Amino acid sequence: MSAYIYENRNTKSFYTMAWIAFAVAFLGMGAGLFYLEADFAVKGFLAMSYVFSITSCFTVAKVVRDKHEEDKFINKVESAKTEKFLTENSNV
Repeated sequence: MSAYIYENRNTKSFYTMAWIAFAVAFLGMGAGLFYLEADFAVKGFLAMSYVFSITSCFTVAKVVRDKHEEDKFINKVESAKTEKFLTENSNV
């Protein structure tokens, strides 16, 4: 069986844009929290919630990607098994 090759269809500029957008959003939220006229406890709660939502987004994206890659690999294996079965039994 041939080696599994992951097909990445995103361009380098799209990848760079995604990280720049992430950095701008992260820094913007940090600046907003810094200048927010609220108690330290409120700022801390908002910062903790924001960081948790970011890590949750990364985790969900990874889980969805991993599930997709697993399904793609399983389908490839099943197709190879089916093709082998059809090839072996077509001579009968």
